[in-house]
Amino acid sequence: MRVYDFVIIGGGAAGFACAVKLSELSGGDARIALINSGWLGGTCVNVGCVPSKALIEAGKLAFESSRARVPGIRSKTEIAFEEVMGWIRRTVNELRREKYESLLERLDGVELIRGRASFRGDGSLIVEQDGRDLEIKGHKYLISTGSRPSVPPIEGLKEAGYVTSDDVWKMGERPESLMVVGAGAIGVEIGQAMNRLGVKTTMVEVLDRVLPGIEPELSKVLTDVLRKEGVKVYTKTRVVRVRKKGERKVVELATGEGRKEEEVEQVLVATGRSPNTDGLNLEEVGVKLDKRGFVVTDAAMRTTNPNVYAAGDVVSKKWMLETLAAREGVVAAINMYGGRAEMDYKGVPLVVFTEPQVASVGLTEEETVKEFGGCACRTLELYDLPKSRITGYKSGIAKVVIDPSSGRVLGYHVIAPNAAEFASTASLIIRFNLTIEDVLWIHTVFPTFSESLKLVATKFFRQLELMPCCME
Repeated sequence: MRVYDFVIIGGGAAGFACAVKLSELSGGDARIALINSGWLGGTCVNVGCVPSKALIEAGKLAFESSRARVPGIRSKTEIAFEEVMGWIRRTVNELRREKYESLLERLDGVELIRGRASFRGDGSLIVEQDGRDLEIKGHKYLISTGSRPSVPPIEGLKEAGYVTSDDVWKMGERPESLMVVGAGAIGVEIGQAMNRLGVKTTMVEVLDRVLPGIEPELSKVLTDVLRKEGVKVYTKTRVVRVRKKGERKVVELATGEGRKEEEVEQVLVATGRSPNTDGLNLEEVGVKLDKRGFVVTDAAMRTTNPNVYAAGDVVSKKWMLETLAAREGVVAAINMYGGRAEMDYKGVPLVVFTEPQVASVGLTEEETVKEFGGCACRTLELYDLPKSRITGYKSGIAKVVIDPSSGRVLGYHVIAPNAAEFASTASLIIRFNLTIEDVLWIHTVFPTFSESLKLVATKFFRQLELMPCCME
């Protein structure tokens, strides 16, 4: 049996962040095992953020070069889909090698062990390695095994064939048409990008709007943009059955207007994710899971077993974000080493990288009413910004949610170009309990889309029609 100070199961963002922090805290003296069975880097670099944002960038370049926002600019675009996908795969390989594989060679005290781990009743691990079992014992453990796409039990789907966000990157030839089942963040990002690259795209969402978790006003703007770009969007619609028709697929839909059929070349399933907890035998060591199978932790990232911690997408929480996974890995490492640290999820920015981008920070109007019994809100049309007139971007909205009794800002929600770039400002406003009056004293740059944070706050105090371009 091999004995280690710390054992990390899973080599994604959370696992690597924990390994780096433990190595730093111990000055490289701790014995750390990093167990991983697949690609190093986890979801984000391999099949998540990196390839999807590269696809989005390609789609944006293709779209903007063929549809200029400024009158008088005309051009034509030729798209070589196979080359685009090849470039995405090369980008993934480069970042995996630079940020994960090469990093391991420079981390003191960290040993990579390839294989699948499972707990035994005595608290040790068995790691399956090419037909042989390796026994491992750790003083403290971290579960950071991530998640995988979940596929609903749709009649005929398996037989007809489909792709998920994990394997869509293996595509070589461009499909003529694509149906995206699920209009959450993954579905709308990949769907819009594919449509911009010449794939006739249809989106189907069972709930009442795309991006169901965000403010309805922002969802409406995004839906209008998608439809204007040629994406067919179904909401309040369920996929009933899928069947093959030659080389194509016929998808039967249950809509508010009755049954409909859509014929497409490929189906992308983007209906959520499931935790990679099966096979770990967590019940053997008393680690509690929620009803969906995600690991339950406290603010220190400690599970119901005091020697076992968890971090990343495998944890039961609201958002699955790489930055959260990394922070959770660091918090877990500090506590595993004997220090004290807690996760603070207040003001975490969620960004959906459509065009325009969607940024949601803090509480929505509905959440605020539930928690505080009421709220006060203001909205700002993007077209009220001089930056919108200058750039030709017209579709967008900003919304601020405050506690009416104290004026404290509780939520910022924006759909605008480059919203990701100023979401961190909104995060700081909320995390440090700034009031709506405090926001007026923030220095902004003119002309920018980030001015929307301040300008929508200004609407609590004056009418925009009575303001010049810049007003303090």
